[in-house]
Amino acid sequence: MTTPLRLGIAGLGTVGVGVVKIVRQKANLLATRTGRPVVITAVSARSRDKDRGVNLSDFAWEDDPVALAKRDDVDVFVELMGGHDGPAKDSIEAAIATGKDVVTANKALLAHHGQALAEAAEAKGCVIRFEAAVAGGIPVIKSLTEGLAGNEITRVMGVMNGTCNYILTRMQDSGLPYEEVFAEADALGYLEADPNLDVGGIDAGHKLSLLSSIAFGTQVDFDGVELEGIQRISIEDIHQAADLGYKIKLLGVAQITGRGLEQRMSPCLVPADSPLGQLKGGTNMVVIEGDAVEQVVLRGPGAGEGPTASAVMGDVCDIARGLRITTFGVPAASLEKAKVAQSNSPAPYYLHLTLQDRPGSLAKVATVLGDNGISIDRMRQTRHNDTNAPVLIVTHKTTRAALDAAVDAMTETGVMANQPVALRIETV
Repeated sequence: MTTPLRLGIAGLGTVGVGVVKIVRQKANLLATRTGRPVVITAVSARSRDKDRGVNLSDFAWEDDPVALAKRDDVDVFVELMGGHDGPAKDSIEAAIATGKDVVTANKALLAHHGQALAEAAEAKGCVIRFEAAVAGGIPVIKSLTEGLAGNEITRVMGVMNGTCNYILTRMQDSGLPYEEVFAEADALGYLEADPNLDVGGIDAGHKLSLLSSIAFGTQVDFDGVELEGIQRISIEDIHQAADLGYKIKLLGVAQITGRGLEQRMSPCLVPADSPLGQLKGGTNMVVIEGDAVEQVVLRGPGAGEGPTASAVMGDVCDIARGLRITTFGVPAASLEKAKVAQSNSPAPYYLHLTLQDRPGSLAKVATVLGDNGISIDRMRQTRHNDTNAPVLIVTHKTTRAALDAAVDAMTETGVMANQPVALRIETV
């Protein structure tokens, strides 16, 4: 009989339990597709006594994930604990040191330590697979490293955080303000323990940095990602964008320019009738553009037990088949540190201003824009009251640097009632 592939699973939360279910329920299918049995020999989690809805009595138990990673009866260490340091990092390093392959869903760990871990794994002849770390059940890592390997990738973009997409689409559909929808998402358990990881764009920024590394052959550089969250998006912005034919999405974009690698994760306006504009709820979407393939759009569930466990098992099955690909698609030692380029590609921008209602306020704003080389495409005044005059401006193409300079100058004119909201209008 063919030797089984033996898994050790560290972390028995939603995803870990999902992996246990797939291995148990699909044993025959997995063996048929990979040519060998796939089995679980040992597991580890913080609580041995917790009822997880699955029978774990067939597996050896380790309280310490590092001990699990070192077991002789484990071939593949499956890390599903999370966290960019501590037990997750220690146990993956231990697995690599003992010659084990690693499958992980931990985007934060790889965004911060991916280069060092990849070099260590390749020095030991091990592989690190992380399909589940980016966009849940969507096979975007496999697409970049395998299916699109013959392309020079020109741009990667996408909606990579289901919680933010849920909040923004719920605001759109219900007319509820951000604060109410945020509380609703929290009550439903959609938010991380630290909500800023979601709404601040950090979680999605981790994912974007990993895709950038694979797409452009550079070392992972999460610190080079420009981050802006969705906390300042108001229901008024949602409505105004809709009137203009757009939807607001937390959009990640990475591209190589003559100035270096641009990576930004920020709320943007996208055409309402585009694939990204039509994306609802917790669904994710990644758009990849290459010189040969032109554009590929990948859409699917970005989180959850089944989709994420499915991605984990896709990696496990590749290892069972003997498919061995370097962590980021090329040898880690060949990855160069990219020059960080601030996002300065010209684009039109949406500006939501609240001016003090007094003569000359709008003229001062127009003068500031003109002084910074920014021309106005469209402008309207909305919901005027006795003290403030909300104004919506859509600019012609300009750079973010010019826009930021203009916004800084506006705040010095004395006519602004609050800080402007400035959102890029993205072509997709």
